[in-house]
Amino acid sequence: MNWGALEALLSGVNKYSTVFGRVWLSMVFVFRVLVFVVAAQRVWGDESKDFVCNTAQPGCTNVCYDYFFPISHIRLWALQLIFVTCPSLIIVGHVKYREMKDLKYTTTHEGKHLYANPGKKRGGLWWTYLVSLILKASFDAAFLCILYYVYDGFYLPGLLKCSMDPCPNTVDCSISRPTEKKIFTLFMVVSSAVCILMCICEMVYFICKKVKKRVIEKIDDESRELKSSSTPHSRHKSRSSLRVDPTISNQNLNNIKTEEAPPMK
Repeated sequence: MNWGALEALLSGVNKYSTVFGRVWLSMVFVFRVLVFVVAAQRVWGDESKDFVCNTAQPGCTNVCYDYFFPISHIRLWALQLIFVTCPSLIIVGHVKYREMKDLKYTTTHEGKHLYANPGKKRGGLWWTYLVSLILKASFDAAFLCILYYVYDGFYLPGLLKCSMDPCPNTVDCSISRPTEKKIFTLFMVVSSAVCILMCICEMVYFICKKVKKRVIEKIDDESRELKSSSTPHSRHKSRSSLRVDPTISNQNLNNIKTEEAPPMK
């Protein structure tokens, strides 16, 4: 798997992310992808070869290994990293769609722009960003639950007892370097939990910022209405206080103001 290409692709998300999003992306690549590539793959590379049972019965070792390790930790973590990082690509795709839409608008409207900043998290992009946060936290939580359910917890014993067919009786099976594998398992679990916490913090920050902005806009609208009702030419001022699309460019905004201006007598 080419993790470098994935890192280069997701690095573009940084300019569209909040502070929490940048910290989350750094944690994913430093504490999860880097540890996964450099250390975890080597630690778990001998899990099948060095799984030994104290019997010479053909097929017993393979059956016991498949029972205790239905899915490899290393493959489960690789699948988890893919699922967790994919929602960030939705944001990049949405911004690219806005840029293409703005370029098409510019070519057909004599250089005018549809968006002042296509990467501004407003309108549909705001909802896309929020959905991506929910998906990232949900995927991490789901894979932690899968790991806990498949292996009956995050603890990895060094000695396993197996009585599956075709084993002649209850046999003892051992895995290589159980303590080291236990440490890496706990490290990946803790890093996943921290990433979930970062996503929750970013969602709270993101929503609170939006609510605060809406409250300020509502207060400003009420103050404008009070001023316009107590001064002459209230009709003209109420018309000029109409809210426009927040993602619209300044050039189009000036055109709207020009159209709203009263004709000269």
